[in-house]
Formats: sequence, structure tokens, C-alpha cells
Amino acid sequence: MNRPLPRSDQANERLHRAIPGGAHTYAKGQDQYPDDCSPVIARGLAGHVWDVDGNEYIEYGSGLRAVSLGHAHPRVLEAVRTEIEKGGNFVRPSIIEAEAAERFLAAVPTAEMVKFAKNGSDATTAAVRLARAATGRALVAICRDHAFFSTDDWFIGTTPMSAGIPGDTTELTVSFPYGDLAATEELLRTHEVACLVLEPATQTEPPPGYLAGLRDLCDRYGCLLVFDEMITGFRWSDAGAQGLYGVSPDLSAFGKALGNGFAVSALAGKREYMELGGLRDHRERVFLLSTTHGAETHSLAAAIAVFDTYAEEGITARLHALGDRLAAGVRDVAASAGVGDHVLVRGRASNLVFATLDEKGEPSQPYRTLFLRELITGGVIGPSFVVSAGLTEADIDKTIDVVSRACTTYRKALEFQDPTPWTGGRPVKPVFRRFA
Repeated sequence: MNRPLPRSDQANERLHRAIPGGAHTYAKGQDQYPDDCSPVIARGLAGHVWDVDGNEYIEYGSGLRAVSLGHAHPRVLEAVRTEIEKGGNFVRPSIIEAEAAERFLAAVPTAEMVKFAKNGSDATTAAVRLARAATGRALVAICRDHAFFSTDDWFIGTTPMSAGIPGDTTELTVSFPYGDLAATEELLRTHEVACLVLEPATQTEPPPGYLAGLRDLCDRYGCLLVFDEMITGFRWSDAGAQGLYGVSPDLSAFGKALGNGFAVSALAGKREYMELGGLRDHRERVFLLSTTHGAETHSLAAAIAVFDTYAEEGITARLHALGDRLAAGVRDVAASAGVGDHVLVRGRASNLVFATLDEKGEPSQPYRTLFLRELITGGVIGPSFVVSAGLTEADIDKTIDVVSRACTTYRKALEFQDPTPWTGGRPVKPVFRRFA
């Protein structure tokens, strides 16, 4: 049964009039959702959100994976309220900057120093700048199998949305495939590379010995190993993927779950490199990170509360348990509906995504549109199946029921060999594309 969204439709028009793309994050854009099912959110609590029309949804991928504890988490809100009453930003560092840094380094012992910022792009770009300064090399090598690293030119120039970025800048970025040490060594042998930038893991676990192999290659060829832990940090383990897999990068970037929705990110790494941006080193200085709002006290208080909650309540284990329950249930109902080869669940239990395949087994945006629409009309919203600790087992079970009904419709579309009657309009679109 369709949910009426008249206020959401009006709100979408307001958003598009005032904001390019109708959202401040491309991944939240209206083009990422079915034409007639693009609710605008009014509030959230734990694992649920309500739109401006009053409809309630079980939510996945909360805040693009940023809200791992659930919305309006009481412990985080209490910490934020307490700190913000003291003032949010001063002309000199606040003592909470030291406290938050010490807590971060205790949680991620593979890092020796940390500097906070507000978004992940700034942190990864600072890592690239630092690697270039440390090595004296210009080329940056990114993993071509990973979706996103930064809004800055060195990465966006490699995407289909490269308008406005000089070709000379793009030529300074090369790429390597995930999981292939031989190909990466060939790249390092033929190019003077400042750093390898990659997510340590994504939808698949790293092949045995792969991350350790990258560590060895970087040491042998004189480049830095940079882990983008925006997603893996605090989802794979309390110490990130580097802690789980036991491989220490030279530099790493964290964010998302770090603040449970409050804006805080971090560049962390070895002291010998991080001190290039400090005041206690004799080498030429690097303008590392310097942001007016990078150390807002309430965001750092949120991060400390996240550390405490993870440690005391076993959040990582809960994320994995919820994800395991969801993945098993979705696979079962998809198989029962005869679409087990077309509706797929992939990824680590704490970071599940779904794939929608057409009659030929190829990824399909129209079938994704059908699936998203069926979920939303059933009271489940999300571009993925990424869980938060705010969800309950009952939420998971209800989601599986909604997926079951969606798979029945999916089967009909496959038999008809056309999902169009069930998409409600134009198909959803990939974020990175040259034209709107």
C-alpha cells in the first residue's frame, strides 16, 4: 500500500529551489530514491525515522553510516548538552581536545597522533598532502575498486563528475586494483608514488596476507600506506579494520561513526609523519589540518561518549549480530520467492549492502528502484542494509517480512521481464554521472 507523501513532495520542491541537487550530500539526493517515494525526514529515534508526512520507517544506512548507535542516543546527547553549555569554540584549545585525542589513541593503538576535523574529505586530503611532503613525490595511487575518498580535486578528477578540474591535476592520480599485490607492485615499480590510498576492506574481506603484503610493498618502494577507515572504523572493530587485521598503516582517516551523527573526523598516524604538521619538528612544515570548527567541544564530547558506549556495551558485536540475523533472513525469503540469484546481500554483517540483478544477472537500476519502492511503501527506508545498534531484533524481523513481500513483486517483474510497471517513474541513478 502506498504511503501518501504530499508534504514530502512539497519539501522536495523547496529543497531543490534553494539547494543544488536538493540535498547537501549527493548520496541523499532525490535521484537516489524512486520518483514517488522520496520522503523528507522530520526526526529520528534509535533505529526509526519519521517523515514530514508523519510516516514511520525502520531505517538503514543511518546518516550514510554515521549513526551507528542509533538516532538521538541518550548517552551522546547528555555528553553534548553538558559540554555545549560551557561554550563551543575558543581562541585557544579546550582541554577536551586533549581528552578526546587521548581516548582516540587508546581506542586505536596503531596510531600515535591524531588531529580532528569536521569531514572525511579533509582528513583524507590531509593524508595525501602529508604523504607527498614526506616522500617528495607527487603521484597518488588510489584503489579503483572503492567508491569514494574525497571531494577534493585529486580524487573527484578521476570520476565521471570531473567538470571544473584541470587535467594536469587528474594526471597526478593513478590507480590499482584491490586484492592484487602483483599489479600494485608493478605500479610501484614503474611510478614514483607518494602513497597508496584504500579502504582496508569493503564488501569482501581482504584476501589472506593482502594488507600485510601492501605494508611490505610500501616499505620496499618508499611510499606511505593510507587507510580510509571512514566506514570500517568502529564497524569492523573498536580499533577499526587496522586493529582487526593487525596491519598498521602510516596514516588513516576516520569519521562517520566517530561522532554518531555529530560532525567529527580524524586524521591519525605515525608520529614521524604527523609531526610534519606540528611545531616540534625541524623539517619543512606541512599545512596539515587547520579548521575553525574542527575541534568544536560538543562534537568531541560526542566522540568520547561513542568510545565509552562501544567499550561498555559491546556495540561492534551487536552490529554484527543484527547484521547476521538480517542477512540470513533476507537470503532465506529471497530464495523462497525464487529470486535468490537476483536479490543479493553482500558485505560484512556490520556493513551490509544489497544488489539488485535483472533477468540476465546484471546490476539493474530499474530493479533497484522497484526494490527500494517496495521497501519504502512497507515502512523500511535505506540505500543499504547497514544496521545501527538502535535497531531491535523485532525491527530486523519486520524488515525481513517487508523484504519477503518485495521479493514476491520482484519475481513478477522478472517473469514479465520488465520492472517498469512497479517502479513508479524514472529509475534511480548512480551518484557519479556526467549529466543530471
